[in-house]
Amino acid sequence: MTDHIIQDWKKGKFSTVYWLEGEEDYYIDQVVRYAEHHILSEQDAGFNLSVFYGRDANWADVINACRRYPMFAERQVVLLKEAQLMRDVEKLEPYIEHPLSTTVLVVSYKGKKLDRRTKLPKVIEKHGVMVTTKKMYDDKLPDWTVAHLTSKGYTINQRAVMLLVEHIGNDLARIVNELEKLTVNLQGRTAINEDDIERFIGISKEYNVFELQRAIARKDLPRAVAILNYFGSNPKAGPIQQVLPVLYMFFSKVWMLFGVDPGDSKGAATQLGVNPYFMKDYQDAASRYGQQGVSRILLLLHHYNLKGIGMGTGGANDSDLMREMVVKMMQG
Repeated sequence: MTDHIIQDWKKGKFSTVYWLEGEEDYYIDQVVRYAEHHILSEQDAGFNLSVFYGRDANWADVINACRRYPMFAERQVVLLKEAQLMRDVEKLEPYIEHPLSTTVLVVSYKGKKLDRRTKLPKVIEKHGVMVTTKKMYDDKLPDWTVAHLTSKGYTINQRAVMLLVEHIGNDLARIVNELEKLTVNLQGRTAINEDDIERFIGISKEYNVFELQRAIARKDLPRAVAILNYFGSNPKAGPIQQVLPVLYMFFSKVWMLFGVDPGDSKGAATQLGVNPYFMKDYQDAASRYGQQGVSRILLLLHHYNLKGIGMGTGGANDSDLMREMVVKMMQG
């Protein structure tokens, strides 16, 4: 998403202003990190790198820094991190409208985006580079993870990548961090499997949310209870706050399956926004529970979500609540 900016920098192509905003911190951090450590040499950075933080920065100080000329270098870099916390950020507009050609200003505006009805985004788009990042859809995470590893010279099998992304969820920075720890331990191997995920990241290949979802889809109560018992003994492996959203997402898509052509598995996967690797699980759940049963399960998940935040638990712990919920799911 932001690779083109870094590629341009590597070729010596620079704009005067880069405004990075939106929901996906990973891409924003990637650009800011490169700007901080790689645009300037270590020697040049001592005189020509200025870093501000939005919570503490004054807009006038940022502009004054941008208007300075570089010392003994071709350009200077000014970073404004966490600009979403800066008061009067719109007062940067006059500088952005008339930027200094020897300054590279990089602004990190996380978790939100500028109001397009105001003048500032129009000025940025005219005089600089503006990138709005979006959270990646869950069904795109496996392909993204595979592509990331491929770019580093690694491969990963389908089961391993699904185990990883189902456990971590939509957190690209955490996925990358976990993979970096894993690859360091591969001792020269380049092919990653589920045993590596279990050994080096600590996600059990037998007892995880992905396997619980599959057991419930197949109405395999003994298997589901065994996984929940493992969660009870290892609370970090499957906290209720992680399990319930995964199951709700799964059964929401099972519900959607009743409205698509059941004979077109690939087309159904596309319409549901799920990886085709998982389609059999969705189809199993649809056939075993039926539309009415899936509707009942969605209501149960909502009910137990309330219990999971402490409403009407009757003193039951999270592990007991999940066992009770799964039994009720399969009784219907």
